[in-house]
Amino acid sequence: MSDRPLRADARRNRERVLAAAQEAFAAEGISVPLDEIARRAGVGAGTVYRHFPTKEALFEAAIVDQVERITAHARELTEAGDAGTAFFDFLAKLVLQGGVKRDLADALRTQGGDYPRTAPSEFKEALAALLSRAQRAGAVRPEIGIDDLLTLIKGITLAVHDAGADDGLRERTFAVIADGLRTR
Repeated sequence: MSDRPLRADARRNRERVLAAAQEAFAAEGISVPLDEIARRAGVGAGTVYRHFPTKEALFEAAIVDQVERITAHARELTEAGDAGTAFFDFLAKLVLQGGVKRDLADALRTQGGDYPRTAPSEFKEALAALLSRAQRAGAVRPEIGIDDLLTLIKGITLAVHDAGADDGLRERTFAVIADGLRTR
């Protein structure tokens, strides 16, 4: 695709495809066929391929868009009143959402032991700022680093997703992790 701005109708189609893909990937993971995404978006398969040449490119775009939204939310919370509450509320939303959305679990799983390439460094920086602020407020153990936290997020997201966890199990598992992060 060229660097020219998209026409208004092409931009709307791209946004519809991306929204349909996010919904489909969240429910079914990366295995959902592109034809199904096109059907959900109300466009032809050619439109999907025009914007995203492969399913992997579409998956990447869907995850990046989602991570950018999560990052913006994390940045907003760095200005929130109580640092500990902001940190744990954000972490709960991130982990519990990741436990039910197959796309996040698949993104984490496909990257092996590394933090997913689809998650930009801006996300890591925003999460580190929330962590640091919560630590300065005495809400989170001081020895926890950002890489420790990312490993925990990845582990719990994969664990509760792979276990086919119900809401109660997800919440109890998160509570144990959150308790381990709190200062003693």
